Amino acid sequence: MIARLTGTVLERTATAVVVDVRGVGYLVHVTPGADVPPRGQEVTLHTSLQVREDAMTLYGFTSAAELGLFELLLTSSGVGPRLALAALGTHRPDVLRTAIAADDQATLTAIPGVGRKVAQRLVLELKDKVGVVAAVAAHDSGGGAASLPVGAVEEARDALVALGYSAGEVAGALAAVGEATPEDSAELLRAALRHLGTARAGQG
Repeated sequence: MIARLTGTVLERTATAVVVDVRGVGYLVHVTPGADVPPRGQEVTLHTSLQVREDAMTLYGFTSAAELGLFELLLTSSGVGPRLALAALGTHRPDVLRTAIAADDQATLTAIPGVGRKVAQRLVLELKDKVGVVAAVAAHDSGGGAASLPVGAVEEARDALVALGYSAGEVAGALAAVGEATPEDSAELLRAALRHLGTARAGQG
């Protein structure tokens, strides 16, 4: 799983960027307003690899909060990567979270491809989950329930993603254990793994 790329911008269009990582060019689909630097400069993108029968497509974001919300949107029935990307290209993550939590269908239907039925489904299926993504976003900005440095949260999140957990699962686990204020990233990782193990056992 490709969770993050750091490399040099080779090409940039309105909806995609080619990132050179040690001689390998990765085509990453981004929102038109993504804060990608000019050609020749270094960029770091948080990525989601979407695998289909006929293609493997990378979607990239300049913040972990955008990535988390992107993958959360994909858990809603009938929402694919293009629609999720369009949502983040239309509204900032905080605006989307607020719209879903507040059942603001006017804001949601402003997204290309989202009609009233899709907006209602987003609210129904994601209303109780957007707060989890917001909690992890708060960690990324130095806030949140835990008093850990942002780097410790990022290290734990990256390790969990590398182990194969989805951004949604990672966001939920970090938000759930944040109140315990683990002493460092290693303890945070262990606490999150315990939470994930319990959650998956409960689902089984």
